[in-house]
Amino acid sequence: MQIHVVRAGQSLYGISQAYNVSVSDLIRANALTEPGRLVVGQALVIPIVGRYYFVQPGDTLFSIGRRVGVSAAELARINGLTPGQQLTAGLRLYIPPRPKRRAEFNGYVEPRGTTVSPALQQAAREAAPYLTYLAPFSFQINRDGTLRPPMLDNFPAIARQNGVTMMMVVTNIEEDQFSTDLAHLFLSNETIQDRLLDNIMETARRLNFRDIHFDIERVRPADRELYNQFLRRAAARIHAAGYLISTALAPKTSAEQRGEWYTAHDYRAHGQIVDFVVIMTYEWGYSGGPAMPVSPIGPVRRVLEYAITEMPASKIMMGQNLYGYDWTLPFRPGTTARAISPQTAIDIARRENEAIQYDYTAQAPFFHYTDDAGRRHTVWFEDARSIQAKFNLVKELGLRGVSYWKLGLAFPQNWLLIEDNFNVVKR
Repeated sequence: MQIHVVRAGQSLYGISQAYNVSVSDLIRANALTEPGRLVVGQALVIPIVGRYYFVQPGDTLFSIGRRVGVSAAELARINGLTPGQQLTAGLRLYIPPRPKRRAEFNGYVEPRGTTVSPALQQAAREAAPYLTYLAPFSFQINRDGTLRPPMLDNFPAIARQNGVTMMMVVTNIEEDQFSTDLAHLFLSNETIQDRLLDNIMETARRLNFRDIHFDIERVRPADRELYNQFLRRAAARIHAAGYLISTALAPKTSAEQRGEWYTAHDYRAHGQIVDFVVIMTYEWGYSGGPAMPVSPIGPVRRVLEYAITEMPASKIMMGQNLYGYDWTLPFRPGTTARAISPQTAIDIARRENEAIQYDYTAQAPFFHYTDDAGRRHTVWFEDARSIQAKFNLVKELGLRGVSYWKLGLAFPQNWLLIEDNFNVVKR
């Protein structure tokens, strides 16, 4: 697989000729809605095994080989050259694919309203071949220890047909918000805990969930150890039944980090108690804040590098957004940016005739435009380059895999890059 960034004057036909792939394959791989109108700066995935390198002035087989991790002799053999041959600028060299490692992938799916839309079900079907877990969001805890279930519709059948493990997401959400009071109520009352665990286990058996995933947020700092104790009780029952237990964690960079979202999430304890964690490494740029990348690589790296000092890397799933935001400028507190898919971001750039730029420090694409009312906008989103940068980080740190929030926002390149980089674990 190769990533190509569109330059001014390039056409899909010319790109197809350069990489020796058909135009139809390029359209299909990138879900191009207007293949005759590419956007300058748009990242395309080229659906080939391995990739090509176009020789630059001064390149040698040795310098290229060192850059791509293949010996000069092997590059020469693959491309029918002699080892010491002088290279001509523009020459296309084939670079073989690197070995892939195993990794796990989770996709949260959040039905809203009163029915599960056909589009959301289709998104789950399209993602399922690339997932280890499918996580309908969410089973909400009631104050008496019962559960309010999400709409499941065809999700269990989609998971079963694709060898995907159903993840039972349990949350302390009340009135559409994470509730500190609800968390304290059940964490401080073992009678309610017993009833809650009874209901969780019965639901998991009945609906064939095999991972119980606690996403308990905004816990009182003083309840940190109560949460740890609850997880120990839960893990004993869940493991006895042969199921997995996992948790969602806020993105921290130290054990001393304070705040309603952070203090009670004890990385070391979770690493000891549960089978794996999802660290929510996104929302630096969020709907209610100023325009900035949603998951810039630097802050993501700092969180994960801290996490692996507290728990095994093999227990960590990196959280990844499948969306971006369109902010209206100037940003004012109380305003809300619009969440958009990567495909929608490209459509906006095409409509507004704006080139897509790339921030190499944040490893994230962005652009600006002016709407019909004369208001300036900034859009930050994800593309093949930003996802590849995250996949490289997963491999560098030896993480368990990636967890996506959330399915239903079109990003076809992401799934092809999973296939190119990893062998997806099916449980």
